[in-house]
Amino acid sequence: MNERTIELTDIAPKDFWGAQDAHLETIKKYYPKLKIVARGTTLKAFGEKEMLDEFEKRFKRLMVHFSRYNRIDDNVIERVIQSDQLVEQMDASDKILVHGLGGKLIKAMTPNQQKLVDLMQKNDMVFAVGPAGTGKTYTGVALAVKALKEKQVKRIILTRPAVEAGENLGFLPGDMKEKLDPYMQPLYDALRDMIPPEKLEDYLLKGIVQIAPLAFMRGRTLDNAFVILDEAQNTTHSQMKMFLTRMGKNAKFMITGDPGQVDLPRRVISGLKEALLVLKDIDGIGMIYLDDKDVVRHRLVKKVIDAYKAIENHD
Repeated sequence: MNERTIELTDIAPKDFWGAQDAHLETIKKYYPKLKIVARGTTLKAFGEKEMLDEFEKRFKRLMVHFSRYNRIDDNVIERVIQSDQLVEQMDASDKILVHGLGGKLIKAMTPNQQKLVDLMQKNDMVFAVGPAGTGKTYTGVALAVKALKEKQVKRIILTRPAVEAGENLGFLPGDMKEKLDPYMQPLYDALRDMIPPEKLEDYLLKGIVQIAPLAFMRGRTLDNAFVILDEAQNTTHSQMKMFLTRMGKNAKFMITGDPGQVDLPRRVISGLKEALLVLKDIDGIGMIYLDDKDVVRHRLVKKVIDAYKAIENHD
């Protein structure tokens, strides 16, 4: 009797095999002549060589599908195992950026977000500017995850200036990472929507995904990376210049921020506001201004923004 061993790479076994191994049981039904045993990330199949070859080919297609869409079900299993159509044809829409957890489809939700996606495809450096809730960071992280999945880049680097909104880092408990994690939380939240937990942990451990304060970028050349500078309105002139000149070969830089939310000391010019003026005519740098119409949070967020805008305009 022949034996074949297949390893689930970068796939969480409990999600792949299903609750109470339901998906595994479905797969077994299509191959009654094979003995199939799964333990953790390892699958062993026993039987005739021709049947094992066929099984392995179909099973690997199933793994490709899961890696791309983060889910499988009985219908998918049936389609992949019984049809000769490639899985890739099942979703021809190029508007979807990433298939998030639980099959969540992550794509541009407004015309401006779609413009941001298009700009990022045409330029290596893009500034995305607009108020809170317009999906700048979220869309940026989705584009970064897409580039990583498609092997256009080797790593994702997410960074923010650690300017506290009324808090002093020195008084927060914990080491540097613990102190900075609250600032980086929106970046973690976006990643957790798009990358399975075990895989994300692995990426963070291996440095494939790096989340660090802007000060850590000094002296580095960032190549083969998709780099997002978030909350860029809180950079100074020298921080912004330092960051922009870190750009290495095969790098994509995205700078996001809200010029209306500057937390810098008074009389310190925002590096973002300055960069938007200085760099606006440079070929290869894209700029997109999102507005209230792009707010994709709770419907009240847009009303809150409008109400504040009304009183701020009277100042």
